[in-house]
Amino acid sequence: MKQSIEHSPAQLEEFNKYLLWFVYACIIYSIIGFTWGAVMGGVPAFRYFVDYSAHGRLITLAHGHINLLGWVEMAIFAALYYVVPTVSRRQIYSVRLVKIHFWMHNFGLIGMVVFFLSAGLIGGLSTGENTEKVVSHLLAFVGMFGMLVLTANIIWGYNLYKTTKVGWKKPS
Repeated sequence: MKQSIEHSPAQLEEFNKYLLWFVYACIIYSIIGFTWGAVMGGVPAFRYFVDYSAHGRLITLAHGHINLLGWVEMAIFAALYYVVPTVSRRQIYSVRLVKIHFWMHNFGLIGMVVFFLSAGLIGGLSTGENTEKVVSHLLAFVGMFGMLVLTANIIWGYNLYKTTKVGWKKPS
């Protein structure tokens, strides 16, 4: 017996709004990431700093994360939030989880990028004896914000899984 989820028109409107927000975030992150990459590759002094300073690679990691977790994942999230309910002919399991996922993922990603960038700049420009300690503390924050991103991705997967499974009876 198939049990379906029925959302109110306001909830469906909210879901559609968040679908677009995922797309907008994708566009914003892609512009930031592509510009960042062009500057890193096109400005010789910056390229040298990233390649040869003690912690310059952390700036490259920030760039990579904003591209992968920003524009690529946001595009995937938007696409699958649209495709899975359409293909399964069901409404999304939880609009609330979509909203939590969006904000948690963005907050976590921005935190990761800020702390990767800070660690790379401070580690690359500092020559003091406490540099390694400061960088390691900043990288601990990267890990904490990364856990938010991971948790958000688990919420996303759970929401899509429940969208396809709610009401399906296991064959006997």
